[in-house]
Amino acid sequence: MSVIDRLVRRPLLARVIGTVSAGVALGLSWEPYGWWPLAFVAVSALTLLVRDARPRRAFGLGYLFAVVALVLSLGWIRVLGWPIAAALICFESLFLALLTMGLSTIQRRSRWWPLWAACLWTLCEFTYSRFPFGGFGWTRLAYGAVDGPLAGWFPVVGTAGVSFLVALSAQGLAWLVLRWTGALPHPRTSGRQRLRSVAPVAAGLVGLQMAGGVLQFTEPVVGASEQGTVRVAIVQGNVPGKGIEAMGRMRAVTDNHLAETRRLAEQVRAGEVPQPDFVLWPENSTDIDPTVDPVTEATVQAAVEAIGVPIFVGAVTNGPGPDERQTTGMWWDPVQGPTATYHKRNLVPFGEWIPFRDQLLPVIPMLELVGRQGVPGTDPGVLQVQLADGRQLAVGDLICFELAYDGTVNDVITHGAQVVVVQSNNATYGGTGQIEQQFAITRARAMETRREISVATTNSVSGHIDRHGRVTERTEEFTAASSVVTMPLRQGSTIAVLLGRWVDLGLSLAGLGALLVAVLNPWTGRARRRGAWSVRPMPEPSDSAPTETE
Repeated sequence: MSVIDRLVRRPLLARVIGTVSAGVALGLSWEPYGWWPLAFVAVSALTLLVRDARPRRAFGLGYLFAVVALVLSLGWIRVLGWPIAAALICFESLFLALLTMGLSTIQRRSRWWPLWAACLWTLCEFTYSRFPFGGFGWTRLAYGAVDGPLAGWFPVVGTAGVSFLVALSAQGLAWLVLRWTGALPHPRTSGRQRLRSVAPVAAGLVGLQMAGGVLQFTEPVVGASEQGTVRVAIVQGNVPGKGIEAMGRMRAVTDNHLAETRRLAEQVRAGEVPQPDFVLWPENSTDIDPTVDPVTEATVQAAVEAIGVPIFVGAVTNGPGPDERQTTGMWWDPVQGPTATYHKRNLVPFGEWIPFRDQLLPVIPMLELVGRQGVPGTDPGVLQVQLADGRQLAVGDLICFELAYDGTVNDVITHGAQVVVVQSNNATYGGTGQIEQQFAITRARAMETRREISVATTNSVSGHIDRHGRVTERTEEFTAASSVVTMPLRQGSTIAVLLGRWVDLGLSLAGLGALLVAVLNPWTGRARRRGAWSVRPMPEPSDSAPTETE
C-alpha cells in the first residue's frame, strides 16, 4: 500500500500532516526567510483543513499550526532560555487556535465566509497585539508582505489593513479551490461553466495585487509638505559579547560608541563624509544614567565635543521611584548638555519589566536578570530640539519594541515629527532571526507613514530606509560602523496614520459580529441543515443534518 493510500485511509493523519506543512509555510513567510507567497498558501490551507472540523478538533489543529509557525518565527527567544521561549510560543498559539475554531464555524454558517474569515484574522491580531501585558504583535501577516505586491496598501489601510488583505486573498484562494473542485454546491458542472463562476473572484484577487503595485508609486499623504533637509549620523558602536552575555557590560558599550563617534569626526575633518547636524546613538548606548554618573557623563560629553553637534543618546535613566528605571532617548547638546528626553512607552514584558514581580521573583529566580523594574513613559515620542546651527527640529523617536505598536508609531507622526528615527538594542539577539524581523517591521512602518527612517542599533543592523520601504544604508552585525544620511524634513500624515486605528477596530468588530451572528442566529442553523451554505459536496438534498467525516 502506497503512502498516499495510507493517508487517504487515515484522513485525520493526512489533516495533521497538512496542518504541520501549513504551519511551516507560514513560519517561512516571515523574515529571516522572507518567502512571502507562502503566507497565502498557509492561510488558505488552514481554512481548507478545518472547514468541516468540529470545534474541539479545529482548536487542536489550529494550535498545532500555530506552534509550528511560531517555533520557526519566534525561536530566537531561546537566547533568554528555552523555558521562556516555550512558554511564550505555547501561550501565543492559543490565539491562533481560537481563530481556527472561528474559521471552521464561519465556513459552515455563512455564505460570505471568505470576507468574515479575513476579518477574524484581523480580530486575532488585534487581540494578541494588545493582551496580555500590552500584547506581543511581532508576527502579523502584514510584516511578511513588505516585499510583496500588497505592500503598496500600507499607506492607505495601515498594518492591520494589509494583514486583512493578505488573509482575504488567502480566503479567496480557498474559495476558488472549493468551487473549482465542486466542494461548494453549484448548478454549473461543466468545466466552462465552472470557469465562468470562478473568473470574477480570481480577477478580483489579481486586481487587488495589481492595485498594491500601483499604490507603491503614490503618495496618499494629507497636508504633505517638505521643509528642507537634515543630515543624520548613524553610529553603531558594537558591544562585547554575544547573546545574553552581551548584557551588563555598561561602560564598554558607551566607550565603544565614543570611539566610533571620534572615528566619524576624523572622517568629517578629512572631508570623507559631510558634517552631520546631529548624531544618532542606539538604545542602551549607555546603561548607566549619564545625568547622575560622572564617568558616563564625561564619556558622552567627550563624544559630543569630538563631533561638535548634538547626540541623541539612548540611555537607561534612574527612577521615577526607588529600584526603578526608564529606557530613554536623551538629546545631548554640546553646550547645554541634556535638553530634551523621551521615555519608552512600550516595554517588553519579562525583558524590561516583570508583571506580578513580587509574586514571580521568588518562584523564577532567573527573572533577576531583568534588573530594576522598568517604568513606561506616557508622552508621544516627539522631541522639540535645537540644532547646532540654531534651527528648531521635531524629532520622532521609536525605541526598539515600540515599532510593533500601531498607536505609538502613529502618535509620532500626528504630533508633528519632521524626521523619524529608531533607537534599538538587539545585542541579546545577535545572529538570530529577530534582527531581520525587526528590520522588516521598520520597513513596513516607513511604507505606512511614508517617512524615511534612520535606525541605530548597538551591533545588529543599523541603516536607513526610504519612505517606500527600500533599504539605502545597512550595516553588518557585530561590527562598529557609522554613516551620514540626508533626511527630508516632512509634515503630513498618510491615510493609514489618520484612519488606521479605525480600520483595525472596524474589521475586528466586523469579524466578531459575523461570528456571533453565525453562532447565535437560528436562521443560519436552519440554512446549514438544508445544505444552502455547506462547504462539502451534497449529491442530493437531505433533511438530515450532515455528520462530520474525518
